[in-house]
Amino acid sequence: MSLIRFAAGCAVLYGLATPTGAQEVLTLKRSDSKDVAVSAYLPTGAACKGWAVMSPGAGGSEMGYRYLGAALSSLGYLAVVVGHQESGRRAVLENVRGNGIRAGLEELITEPEAYRARFLDIAASGQWARARCASSLSILIGHSMGAATTLMEAGAKNKVGIQGGDSFSAYVAISPQGAGIIFPVDAWEGITKPVLLLTGTRDNELGGVSWEVRTEPFRNMRPGCKWLGVVDGATHMNFAGLGASRRTEARTAQAIGAFLEGVTRGECSPKGRIAGVEITSK
Repeated sequence: MSLIRFAAGCAVLYGLATPTGAQEVLTLKRSDSKDVAVSAYLPTGAACKGWAVMSPGAGGSEMGYRYLGAALSSLGYLAVVVGHQESGRRAVLENVRGNGIRAGLEELITEPEAYRARFLDIAASGQWARARCASSLSILIGHSMGAATTLMEAGAKNKVGIQGGDSFSAYVAISPQGAGIIFPVDAWEGITKPVLLLTGTRDNELGGVSWEVRTEPFRNMRPGCKWLGVVDGATHMNFAGLGASRRTEARTAQAIGAFLEGVTRGECSPKGRIAGVEITSK
């Protein structure tokens, strides 16, 4: 049974929402009774087109990726950015302090318990969003370690012992990993749902490996609403919602919007062009 499906019936809202503009900061309760902090972006318009859960990279928090939350909200989606306590800023600092930057990060992104905790966080967030959006369309979006989490849930084989339940309608993986310490060769061939993978021409992997390795999941996936978007000049941190590149953020939001439009209309092929983004589909 998927950890997400197992936990989905167990999470409850804890406390009150605190509005901060278009953003609402919430504390949810996981199925193991631990708290999970999230930021919610309510959809504009009368109807909710669908709901999305966003899983940050290692060291990220629920306060990041505002550009994606705001963009999805403007498109009519309910978006929830999750704070993953077990792989957030404090966890990264503790690992790096004892092991150095590269070894510390590698240890964290290959820790099975960190991913299990992420799935519990996502389950709590999904239950909350599902109760507030009548649409059945659900999207899991992840960046970096969040991309690994996303593709594991979609069905990618992995070296950390996680079995995904493929419980979302579609997936978006930003800065996905190629074969290596997390995924074996041909890990993604069994993924069947629509997937958008995004990377940039300066989005090198940990240790300086060329960004091109991030295209490996796309090449390995079987045809059927699979997109690969390469953002010209984008670095790894440009995608992280820190304001380092407004251009990359705008292009990323455009690509995700175009992908979701294709998924919604059931004709999952790119329509038109996005300046600065090379999109390939199959």
